[in-house]
Amino acid sequence: MMLRILLVAITFFSAVAHAAAPNVLLRPIELNTESGTLYGSLVLPKSDKPVPVVLIIAGSGPTDRDGNNTQAGRNDGLKKLAWRLAQSNIASVRFDKRGIAQSLPAAPDERTLTLDQYVTDAVAWGQQLKADPRFGDVYVLGHSEGALIASLAAPRMDATGVISIAGTAQPVGQVLREQLQRNHLPPSLLQRSFELIHTLEDARTDDNVPQALQVIFRPSVQPYLISLLRHNPAKAFAALTMPALIIQGTHDIQVDVNDARSLKAAKPDADLTLIDGMNHVMRIVPMDMKRQIQSYNDPNQRLSSELGDAIVRFITKVSTR
Repeated sequence: MMLRILLVAITFFSAVAHAAAPNVLLRPIELNTESGTLYGSLVLPKSDKPVPVVLIIAGSGPTDRDGNNTQAGRNDGLKKLAWRLAQSNIASVRFDKRGIAQSLPAAPDERTLTLDQYVTDAVAWGQQLKADPRFGDVYVLGHSEGALIASLAAPRMDATGVISIAGTAQPVGQVLREQLQRNHLPPSLLQRSFELIHTLEDARTDDNVPQALQVIFRPSVQPYLISLLRHNPAKAFAALTMPALIIQGTHDIQVDVNDARSLKAAKPDADLTLIDGMNHVMRIVPMDMKRQIQSYNDPNQRLSSELGDAIVRFITKVSTR
């Protein structure tokens, strides 16, 4: 019993020490919009001069500022990434997107959500950071679907640079088709899925959704899917005029390495870093489905060290030009 108490005490004081690291400030941060307040977290290294800051945009679905998803699990990936950046004197802001977690009241009905609104919110965050004297260069980083939002927002916020982690190059309709095929749906459901995607790509809704497909195509989420499907990620990435970094893991079961290579082909002057063994949640995991799934819900598993190193190298290179 005494050993157990000591272990609990050690864990507690270790957590307190980490949270109160003398060279890093943790602060809540808010963005006030006409349709509600968005909430986020600022990780700010103490410095007597402005530091670079990275606006971190989470992936699809109910993924919060820390990279956790009520459907896929808790892994704290984006939270860990923010701390890694702080160790290299780089600030970061990560936030709950409109309609998600603490920012839920800003969009209580998912029928009101669109990708365009997410882009507008990211631009507003970026402008707020650019006006803050504590920060120097402002970078925008997107993970998974967040990479598309970052690409679309960066020109409007005049970002210093863009970082894409596990971002697809293909139109999302094609990505959905490939993922559904890999899930070995019954032929009738697969056919109905393809029909629904085609309808949404034509900017039309369809309320006749089988129960088994509601999680993806429920009528209330179709306006968001329509706004998402009309964008071409590679085209958006090609239009960027600022420096960009593409990071992709070779063991990502959701996004293929070829997507990263296609983004590079779309913007040849972008930097490309392929991380051997890294999966979609930025951990080094073998191509074993059980281990892959476990990593999505393991906040104690360390991020790929090469991930943080690549981002820091990129920001250092761009900010010292």
